[in-house]
Amino acid sequence: MSREKTIKAGIIGGAGYTGGEMLRILLRHPNVELSFIHSKSNAGKPLFAVHEDLLGETDKTFDSEWSYDVDVLFLCLGHGEAKKFIEEHSPVTGKVKIIDLSQDYRLRTGGQSASPLTGRPLLDGQPVIYGLPELNREAIKTARHIANPGCFATALQLGLLPLAQAGLLGDVYTTGITGSTGAGQSLSATSHFSWRANNIQAYKTLTHQHLKEVGQSLQQAGNTAPSDPAQPGAPHINFVPWRGDFTRGIFVSSQLRVQRRQEEILALFEDFYKGHPFTIVSRQPISLKQVVGTNKCLLQLEQQGSQLVVHSAIDNLTKGASGQAVQNMNLLFGLDETTGLHLKAAAF
Repeated sequence: MSREKTIKAGIIGGAGYTGGEMLRILLRHPNVELSFIHSKSNAGKPLFAVHEDLLGETDKTFDSEWSYDVDVLFLCLGHGEAKKFIEEHSPVTGKVKIIDLSQDYRLRTGGQSASPLTGRPLLDGQPVIYGLPELNREAIKTARHIANPGCFATALQLGLLPLAQAGLLGDVYTTGITGSTGAGQSLSATSHFSWRANNIQAYKTLTHQHLKEVGQSLQQAGNTAPSDPAQPGAPHINFVPWRGDFTRGIFVSSQLRVQRRQEEILALFEDFYKGHPFTIVSRQPISLKQVVGTNKCLLQLEQQGSQLVVHSAIDNLTKGASGQAVQNMNLLFGLDETTGLHLKAAAF
């Protein structure tokens, strides 16, 4: 596809955090024309009435109507809602490609309703590819539909995939902290400013829903890493997520035992991510501010004896959601995957 060709895009669920982040990126994407930004509850309102930072950026409004008459449709809906939307509006007409940001099509389920190619649920009869470019870049390029990875899942996987491919993945003990935007826009007791300020809390200890997709990707990369600890001898991800006192970003630290020298492991990571522009292996300490507002994942390795710690940092709304979705769109339509994603963090 010519780099000059315009991609007609539509967004379903444009009023939430991921929808808003998608707008910020696509409004400045050189190859994208936004055909509609659908929102049932905000139809007719200007975008800046909900996303206040878009004041002066665009005069577009939320739309009450939508159609499959686009090249790509982004589903920025809640978990369970994307699959319901597709079922209610089947068949998917034309040659539209769908990128779903919910968890509805991420997991391999098997059975008659799943694709024999991917093991994941079919989207209107078509296979869905798991959209982690660092793992599935070539498959994404020829896909029809994409299941965008989860935010914690992205940070966890990118920190562990090189070890899985090399057969070095043992039991992993992981902690990760996320900002309040990871909980979505709906109010809850733990997303209020008065609760979050000066506060940290563990939640979904050892049971986070993203563990299943992490396990599936690690298996694909070359190792057996199921989420079920009952399988004897199988590596297991022991994950304790935290709610943090900030709005954006995820910082994950994964600890495991590896009988290799640090320079060997560093070379392994650098070789694995060579040619992947958004995942960077740092030999210096990393911090959250380096990635917030960008589509980057930064990785740092520390080792004492046989104990290895892999730190990974991403922005949960960009590399963990909308930025990665646009990266997938670029690959689907033959563009350089960095197009429209040259985003700089604010260091202070």
